[in-house]
Amino acid sequence: MDLDFYKRLAKALAAEFGENCEVLVHDLTGGDPEHTIVAIENGHVSHRQTGDGPSQVALEAMQEKHPENLRDRSGYLLKTHDGRIVKSSTVYIRNEQGGVDGIFSVNYDITNLLMAQKAVGSLLSHGEEPKAPASIPQNVNELLDDLIEQSVEKVGKPVALMTKDDKILAIQFLNNAGAFLVTKSGDKVSKYFGISKYTLYAYIDASKNL
Repeated sequence: MDLDFYKRLAKALAAEFGENCEVLVHDLTGGDPEHTIVAIENGHVSHRQTGDGPSQVALEAMQEKHPENLRDRSGYLLKTHDGRIVKSSTVYIRNEQGGVDGIFSVNYDITNLLMAQKAVGSLLSHGEEPKAPASIPQNVNELLDDLIEQSVEKVGKPVALMTKDDKILAIQFLNNAGAFLVTKSGDKVSKYFGISKYTLYAYIDASKNL
């Protein structure tokens, strides 16, 4: 195992991603399972240092009789003894025979990020199912199109499947939203719902009794 290369790689990654990024190398060839860490950067993340013992992943690798079964792992979560959450990735360092000589690990402390995410989520939460943001129409024609689309969503089925009562419900929504204040909106709505102007006015009257 080219220990010098992995030490330099650990330094580079830690410098790139900052003090919350712990990078370490386990040497599993030394014959001492209690002291496997031969290089570590930003050890304050897990409160470990060079010369400390193996992680669970390292122990599993040392006792695995079929190292070909071991697979690298990326982006899994771990918790430190003091309750911090780290996002971890593990890469097995293999020899020419396929055995595992070491482990290269990256542990990124995401505790503060999770706290920020929770805080933002709390601010954005309003006790209802999240809804898509409403669009901002540039003119009354776009506004009318938006209102018609919303009326269809309220009914919950396409116009082709709407019954008379469904269409009355849609017309009620449009009327309450002020859609018919838009010039020539009656023509557009009638055409969209496949009804006559006379029927439209009848549905408007009927919707007042709903």
